[in-house]
Amino acid sequence: MRFSTSSYLVALIGLAVMMGLIVHEGYQSIFQTLEHAGWGLLWLIPFHFLPLILDAESWRVLLRPCDPDGYATRPFLVWIATVREAVSRLLPLASIGGEIIGIRLALRRPLDGAAVTASVILEVLLTLINQYIFTVIGLVLLMATIRNTPAVDTIWWGLGVSLPVPIMLALLLRYGSPFSYIARFTERILGSRHRLASLLDNAPDLDEEIRKLYGQHGLLWTALAWQLAGMLLGSFETWLALELFGHSTTVWNAIILESLWLAIRHLAFFVPGALGVQETGLIIIGSLIGLPADATIALSLAKRFREIAIGLPALASWQWVEIRHIRRIAGTLG
Repeated sequence: MRFSTSSYLVALIGLAVMMGLIVHEGYQSIFQTLEHAGWGLLWLIPFHFLPLILDAESWRVLLRPCDPDGYATRPFLVWIATVREAVSRLLPLASIGGEIIGIRLALRRPLDGAAVTASVILEVLLTLINQYIFTVIGLVLLMATIRNTPAVDTIWWGLGVSLPVPIMLALLLRYGSPFSYIARFTERILGSRHRLASLLDNAPDLDEEIRKLYGQHGLLWTALAWQLAGMLLGSFETWLALELFGHSTTVWNAIILESLWLAIRHLAFFVPGALGVQETGLIIIGSLIGLPADATIALSLAKRFREIAIGLPALASWQWVEIRHIRRIAGTLG
């Protein structure tokens, strides 16, 4: 997998911003906050698997129509969810990179490719919808905690302006045939023998599978609920970290931080790891609920530590699976 020069450049700029914030806010106080938590921060690692399990359950619900025999088991999907998150968070790729790897890994089981791809596409759409719901929950709690501020108005304005995007995407997937159109357009431009055009041969099947899933309203609502539960449960990580830092906060404040932090990460999808953006956003959000900057930066560093602690083994397991697959193919050909 190749990484573009622009991705590395954006990552370096983000890293420089993050380091600048650490120096500006006082690295000594930030590290003292982390030291206060000590080994207790290791609890963030197992607790993070709880929202991952709920996310995997959401995907399992969407896979149910194409997997009546249950080849996509819960442990298998939790592992893929861990790899997907690691790819999206730790590699210099746009967030969609994790979803592509997830499809590739899911097809290690005897599942239909178009159906698996359709399930991931709708899962991404549901995640986008849930992100709006979760952000609204955070904003309502924030407005109940403090008086309205320009920062809150800006977030509301941003939500309103961007809301047509998921609505149009949902309508396009439900009533249009976007992948068939892309396939025809690619064939006209590049020719039917081009490799990219050949990769889109199954585009009509993909559009059909998406429409089939859209017709399963019960599955969509169930998957949506599992995802939202995972987002809400993820707030516990924020609450626990602040408790370990000695900055006790309420469950509602933890939900505010988690929801608006996730919104910022989604908006900054083009910045690898949301470097710099995450720290800046947490400082702004934390200041609204009375958290000092050193605590919010320490929170961001704790989350990054957890991402690395879980992500690196996940990436290593993914590479191990890919190497075994390549060797198996080579042995067959040999």
